[in-house]
Amino acid sequence: MSDSSTKQPIVDIFGEVLFDCFPGGRRVLGGAPFNVAWHLRAFGAAPRLISAVGDDPQGEQVRRAMQDWGMDTSALQTDPDHATGEVRVTLDDGEPTYEIIPDRAFDHIRADDLPPAGDLLYHGTLALRRPVSAATLSALKSRGHGMRFLDVNLRDPWWSADETRGLLQGADWVKLNRSELTLLVDGSGSSSNDGDGDGDDAQLTALATAFLAQYGLTGLVVTLGGDGAFALGPDTSPVRVAPAPALAVKDTVGAGDAFASVLILGMIRRWPLAATLERAQSFASRIVEQHGATAADPALYRPFLDQWGI
Repeated sequence: MSDSSTKQPIVDIFGEVLFDCFPGGRRVLGGAPFNVAWHLRAFGAAPRLISAVGDDPQGEQVRRAMQDWGMDTSALQTDPDHATGEVRVTLDDGEPTYEIIPDRAFDHIRADDLPPAGDLLYHGTLALRRPVSAATLSALKSRGHGMRFLDVNLRDPWWSADETRGLLQGADWVKLNRSELTLLVDGSGSSSNDGDGDGDDAQLTALATAFLAQYGLTGLVVTLGGDGAFALGPDTSPVRVAPAPALAVKDTVGAGDAFASVLILGMIRRWPLAATLERAQSFASRIVEQHGATAADPALYRPFLDQWGI
């Protein structure tokens, strides 16, 4: 694992940590903020996960896994009244459906136990489904971070358009998928389009430009599934990347979190946008070749550390 002993930016990662529970009893530790923090630590960054677990064996497992991986657990709260987060996964002809169990510890992250503000704040949308954690995020934002990164993840029924637009107004950089972009930009009046070529790039650029102006953003990243990603930043031309051809896809669940982690890494290391997007796509493409969103194996990260000169 890359050494993070030298002074570097603190990345506050706010949101859920939970277990995906599969038929047959298999339990996989995850949650988008947890996955992002896990990857950042492996890349030598200094993430600080601000979340909550229950006073239960699952909560202790989370804390132990973080400690074993060298992660900062100082902002991981223990809630004696609510169990550790859980998602129940069911399979129908191999296709998964997800039930995100309500009223769990990550819904009750306390504002009276927050650390001083770091240099960058990352958060999603799921952990804001209950008022306690939503109020805590507002309190955290009021402390002032150098940059705010919003990772949109609209999960029915745990979101509303008005609340999401409010979050967008307070962000600097935003990551979302194309359907979410079309849904949240004013006046698009169109549905998601899976086309490609110059016409599609022009449509994406127009949507992204309108979105940036509407919410006063610094930059925007739009994930396009198997077609890669598109980004628009300050003082740059639009950037588009695609995954390598003939990718051996096994599991796409963690692709977005892997992508987000390298976007943040590029921001704190001041990589050019094009290089950041290429590297994020490269790492996400590697993650979908394995089962699971993370891995407790430094060898997964070593080729990228070497290639990127970290």
